[in-house]
Amino acid sequence: MSKVLHCSQLSKSYQQGDIETKVLDKLELTVEKGELLAIVGSSGCGKSTFLHLAGALDLPSSGEVYINGVNILTLSDKQRAVFRNQHIGFIYQFHHLMMEFTALENVAMPLLIRGDKPKAAINAATTVLTEVGLAHRLHHRPSELSGGERQRTAIARALVTKPALILADEPTGNLDSDTAEQIYQLIRQLNQSAQTSFVVVTHDLVLAKRMDRQLKLDHGHLSPFVETSPMSK
Repeated sequence: MSKVLHCSQLSKSYQQGDIETKVLDKLELTVEKGELLAIVGSSGCGKSTFLHLAGALDLPSSGEVYINGVNILTLSDKQRAVFRNQHIGFIYQFHHLMMEFTALENVAMPLLIRGDKPKAAINAATTVLTEVGLAHRLHHRPSELSGGERQRTAIARALVTKPALILADEPTGNLDSDTAEQIYQLIRQLNQSAQTSFVVVTHDLVLAKRMDRQLKLDHGHLSPFVETSPMSK
């Protein structure tokens, strides 16, 4: 299997006056092509910080991040933006759709940004929205969609560029259990059909345990996640 994401000695600290807060400390991680990885951890442990670094949205204090063999930290700001558009998809707890645009227009946007012709972008967006079960909602704005439909639209937007890696921050955190199950099934289906790698940061242990691998982020380090059971009386 080939490495899609590789983080080496990844560290991130924030300085406020004389006080340094270390969020990530020489973190090591490799994600293989087609892998579904869950990262769990308590609130404030640095999960979102990690996603920002892995997604080239922020720079580490030290260490390296490779995606498909490219050290994204050696790229200029402009080059990183282009690389993100071509190789990385993002899914958030809140869909972050543009409310004035239809589902179709929202999903086509990453392709238009990278310079695809409008007709090709619309065709590709239609295909992906159909794959996520929204062929009948193409021309509806987010305000006209249910919570699950909005999240499906956000997933379609993340997938439309056919990225090697999707980073998901609490993708089911704002959904009821039935809709969350639908989103999980969709992630699994798309992972298998396209061999896209997913890194899913979540508080949802039920979702986490259904991924291929589970890691816990604690004190700036990743380790295998082992769910502790209550002591028997």
